[in-house]
Amino acid sequence: MKRVWKVFPYALAALMLLTRCSNGSANAVGPQEFSGYSGEVVLYCSMQEKQIQKLKAGFEKRYPDITMQYDFASTGKILTKLATEKQTGHVAADLVWVGSSADYIRMKEEGILAPYLSPQAINIHSAFLDEEHFYTGARILSFVIAYNTDLVSESEAPRSWQDLLDPKWKGKIIMTDPGDAGSAKHFVGIMLFNEAYGEEYFTRLRDNGCMLETSTNGTHVQVAQGNYPIGIGLDYVVETMAESGEPIAGIEPEQDRVSLYSPIGIAEGGPNPRNARLLYDYILSEEGQTILESSHLQGIRDNEEREGPDIKTILRNNMPVDDWIINEKASEIITAFDQIFFEGRTTPR
Repeated sequence: MKRVWKVFPYALAALMLLTRCSNGSANAVGPQEFSGYSGEVVLYCSMQEKQIQKLKAGFEKRYPDITMQYDFASTGKILTKLATEKQTGHVAADLVWVGSSADYIRMKEEGILAPYLSPQAINIHSAFLDEEHFYTGARILSFVIAYNTDLVSESEAPRSWQDLLDPKWKGKIIMTDPGDAGSAKHFVGIMLFNEAYGEEYFTRLRDNGCMLETSTNGTHVQVAQGNYPIGIGLDYVVETMAESGEPIAGIEPEQDRVSLYSPIGIAEGGPNPRNARLLYDYILSEEGQTILESSHLQGIRDNEEREGPDIKTILRNNMPVDDWIINEKASEIITAFDQIFFEGRTTPR
């Protein structure tokens, strides 16, 4: 079954009715309160550590008898670790939060995820809900053209993906290797399967001297340090670094917006399933989403009062994304990219 970001029939009507009758409105639903819950919950995540630490502080304040542990690594490393744990029968993770929705299709198919329908799901647009409840979108990532503000003025910075092909940027561009980061793989897949770009675009990008970094954070550091004044980056990483005083800014392309949603899912066989559900609900709750948005992350709840574009605007302006195809063609995406970029090329480490 293939799914593009769009509204699909979803059986939440009964849950919505029950919750609204009990609370007065859908927006009244908050994170569940449970007395007597204790122990720990373990999150495997690929997002930036600063955001995870803020979420940890908020969760532990609400549930003071539960300690939130986290394992922070790239998507590729987390997926490998989960697969190994599943094979050995010793699963250490309770909740999984990596960059790309396509990776959750794969985890679902491999039995790594357990189904769970959160009461918070009534506040999430149906485009970000798995029909069988194995995962739910928890944030939205948008790709931007990052630039070093000490070396490139805002007026001079590229305004579109095509602008990166301008010879004046030759040897001055860096991006994250899609073989290492799930979000980068999703970006490359979207571009490869769009007839306006395809393999020709990445061939021309390579010929313009674009280099590769092995982590999302590393790509942004390279730009901030001026080693490569231009990069293909993520909005929240750029904004977080800029807030810390780094000379970096980002421009969202004037056309062909590339965004993806990043889901959460409960690990099948995890040691703390009850606490995993609490953390799951907390991340999707208004309180949890407010913490994320205070850390430059785009929340995913339908909320007309949020700053920036609303969910419907994001969906309308986004380049078409078929996460099922990206999952099915994941190996082909990496192979095609590698054939273009690794003919006589090396990546900076």
